[in-house]
Amino acid sequence: MVAACQETEPGLIPAKGTMSSPNSSAALQVNGDNIDVWAFHKQVRGSMTNPAACQSVLIENGGARVHATMQEYIFSADVPIHPGPNTLTAVCQGTDDQEEPSQEITLTGRLPQRPRAVITVSLSNGPLFLDGGDSTPDELERQPIREYIWKARPANPALAVSNGQQFSREIRGTRLELELPPVDGEYYFSLRVVDAAGREDSSTTYVVVEGGQPRIPDYDHENPAWVEQAIVYGVIPRLFGTPGAEAIQYRLDELADLGITAMWLAPINSTPDFGYSVLDYFELRDNFGSKEDFHALVQAAHVRGIRILMDFVPNHTSNQHPYFKDTLEKGQDSPYWDFYDRDENGDYTYYFDWTHLPNLNYDNPEVRRMMLEAFSYWVREFDVDGFRVDACWGIQQRRPDFWPEWRRELKRIKPDVLLLAEASARDPYNFENGFDAAYDWTDQLGRWAWGGFWGEGAERVETPRLIEHLKRALKNEPEGYHSDALIFRFLNNNDTGTRFITTHGEDMTRVATALLLTLPGIPCIYTADEAGQWFRPYFDAAP
Repeated sequence: MVAACQETEPGLIPAKGTMSSPNSSAALQVNGDNIDVWAFHKQVRGSMTNPAACQSVLIENGGARVHATMQEYIFSADVPIHPGPNTLTAVCQGTDDQEEPSQEITLTGRLPQRPRAVITVSLSNGPLFLDGGDSTPDELERQPIREYIWKARPANPALAVSNGQQFSREIRGTRLELELPPVDGEYYFSLRVVDAAGREDSSTTYVVVEGGQPRIPDYDHENPAWVEQAIVYGVIPRLFGTPGAEAIQYRLDELADLGITAMWLAPINSTPDFGYSVLDYFELRDNFGSKEDFHALVQAAHVRGIRILMDFVPNHTSNQHPYFKDTLEKGQDSPYWDFYDRDENGDYTYYFDWTHLPNLNYDNPEVRRMMLEAFSYWVREFDVDGFRVDACWGIQQRRPDFWPEWRRELKRIKPDVLLLAEASARDPYNFENGFDAAYDWTDQLGRWAWGGFWGEGAERVETPRLIEHLKRALKNEPEGYHSDALIFRFLNNNDTGTRFITTHGEDMTRVATALLLTLPGIPCIYTADEAGQWFRPYFDAAP
């Protein structure tokens, strides 16, 4: 790896084998230690007490060196960061070629090093062309791509034809020409690229056949077919048992008998509470089970035709997150200070009374890359099928161009993931900038479109007035929801507090549930709705 870096990274020079102390000490100090880095290059800075002692300063990392820029008592350099621990030292080179090292620091590269598979799709007078030529080498060493391996998804409606042969095995080559059969449906094809170092990456795309004719979908806005027909069951894992992954897997047959096609898991990332205070985006909470348990749950659900959606929290972390705690300890000297959004006084920002949930700073490219990797990790490694994205409206306000970039990356990996915004389906932004579906809310944040139309307890709304109110609330009209809106509909969820049946009684709940399952959109049945049970998601130990 070092040799490759020396060949391809400009400005790198080999390290000398020995070091000795110069006559006049420069006393170099490199800033920071034990830092996570979400980039392949990092600006490393430090100071020196005697600049005159140094003819030059170099930053050494794993046997390779980068010349630093010196300005009075400060030095800095753009240093390549490899995956895993990087042990860095600053070296003062004196006028007599003697060298003085600084202390060592460790920067941990958190990004995986791999090429990037990219598929370009085109149609020309019948044949379909899949081209992997826009795939790119890894960002660090730029190792060339040596292999392009194509594969068709076994569940495709029928077999495509390539070079007169049915496409049932892997095919190698940069470009693929296919003839799609006149069988309607979605046809999925994946490309795996392998570079000279043996590292690999995969991408998947799909093409639609309608009326016997192939069509390239609008990948930025179009929904895969299963999403349009989805029936979601919202799961609070701890109410199913502990560990949650095993308990849910035990109940999969019952859930499949309900007719659901997807499960939305309440937050399962590492957290000290219900789940919206994230401590680690790449780990699971203690009472859910191991990663092996989660993988087994996903695979078992897929066998039963059930897809798995994770509840993900990209807007903020917990104030107990290690990065935020470091900012409290070190202030602006913390390498994570700029990971959090701040006001003009330098105070972290938050929404509502969520003082324990500091907003992340999406103007920081490391934060954006961290979050893209976090979402991608669960798709790549566990084959999850989508995400309910918590408080996505916050990132929309602060960095509106993030969500389109996010969508393209996730859809590049798995184009049939469901991307659900916890935001109003009346806001056109959500459907024009990354999401497949959004919430059944009014224009007011968090305000349920169905709320207030059912009456309270014995005070029933007269049927004619109820019908007129519901028409205005639920119809997908230009003055209401976005014209292409796919609406996520519900009677209960994690934020609705007291269950619908408790407020409105069993008879009205049956009517409302029939409406929920009949209207266009994605219906959500939440934990214990099918049994008419009462509980408050955040407070009660069990229904």
